[in-house]
Amino acid sequence: MNKISNLEKNKEAHSYRKVAFAACFGTFLEWYDFLTFATLAVVFGPLFFPSSDPGTSLLASLATFGVGMVVRPIGSAIFGSMGDHIGRKPVFMITIAIMGLATVCVGFLPTYAEIGIWAPILLVTLRLLQGLSAGGEIGGSAVFLAEHAGDGYRGFKTSFLQLMGPLGILFSTLQIALLRSYLSPEEFISWGWRVPFWISLPLLILAFVIRKSLKETPAFIELSKQNQKVESQLINNFKSAEIRKRMFLLFFCVSSSGAILFFCVQVYTAIFLKTTVNLSPEIVDQLCIYSTIALLPLTVFAGWLSDKIGRKPVVTGGLILGALLMHSAFDQLQSLGNSYLANNSLITLLFIEGVLVSLSLILALVVGPQTALLAELFPARNRNSAATLPHNLAAGWIGGLLPLIVTWLNQQLGNSLAGLWYPVIFLSIAAILAIYLLPETAHKNLNQ
Repeated sequence: MNKISNLEKNKEAHSYRKVAFAACFGTFLEWYDFLTFATLAVVFGPLFFPSSDPGTSLLASLATFGVGMVVRPIGSAIFGSMGDHIGRKPVFMITIAIMGLATVCVGFLPTYAEIGIWAPILLVTLRLLQGLSAGGEIGGSAVFLAEHAGDGYRGFKTSFLQLMGPLGILFSTLQIALLRSYLSPEEFISWGWRVPFWISLPLLILAFVIRKSLKETPAFIELSKQNQKVESQLINNFKSAEIRKRMFLLFFCVSSSGAILFFCVQVYTAIFLKTTVNLSPEIVDQLCIYSTIALLPLTVFAGWLSDKIGRKPVVTGGLILGALLMHSAFDQLQSLGNSYLANNSLITLLFIEGVLVSLSLILALVVGPQTALLAELFPARNRNSAATLPHNLAAGWIGGLLPLIVTWLNQQLGNSLAGLWYPVIFLSIAAILAIYLLPETAHKNLNQ
């Protein structure tokens, strides 16, 4: 009996590892495609939105990045409902195909100098397709992985999905750093920036093949047997007071706050150091690579910790630290950056890296348990639609627009740090709501 039991456990573990790899690789590709755009925002400005004012070009480029985030909730509404109705797996196949093809096409776009106004129009169109795809993928992948994870150590097992965003940025940043080191500035502006988008094609083919071998989740199979699926589950979600409450808490306390921290730490820090502090892109890319590497084990640790002490205390702790330290961290980055420009001290760069790693720890506390918490908040029959809509609404409208809003506020108020009070206030409110209203969900049976 023990041998049979051990064989079954090994088989289950192997099956989960296969599911986790397939889900994570596809999500990595989604994030890589989606965030390469953000990494190249400074480059896209003059190429697609030429202006005599560099600040205006940057704002236009950030706005195009934000457009992709804004339509994410539409994608989540469409694909989230499909996931509850036809299954999690078919939706995965559709979203990965749309994202990959749209990204490859960006790599072949003519610039403004070549086709005029059609260049930004086509760029925005492809960005919209990326946003719709990401809306179905990001959030839906969390449900898919959590439903395969079982009840034991779910926070630890699913925390690896949260590494895909940082890994997507890391892979993109490494490529761009290598391209900058081997190409002249003229070559990079001429064609080098297109390479990360071209690489999406082989990655897309690989991800599609891997996902094709996936099995449907146990929770959805159980629902199919019980015939509990409904045509318009998204509408039914808003009819339930409890589901509405949990969707709001997911939106405000978990997904919006996680998105704010993610874009502050993983996206806006690079923009801030390059454009406000005026550090060289090569130095900023290296600093961001090291802080992203540090984020990976911190995220897994936070997921594991949430299995031990609960999801709520880990997430709430990250929110409190973010509210208290975010503004002062960027103040330190600016001060240290100015000091480095004055003396070129390696010690100063190490201090900058220390600030970035500290911000990564705060981010990890919120996003480490996020995948498990996102699925655990809702019953199986409406989990995909109930989880993906607020999650993508938060990531799109709150997180995705953060670089644009913060940059705009800084310009309007004439202060490079003024806009950062926006995420600080948001995180403060989220922390208060989490303390009083966020339920503990660890060890919940996801088949119910």
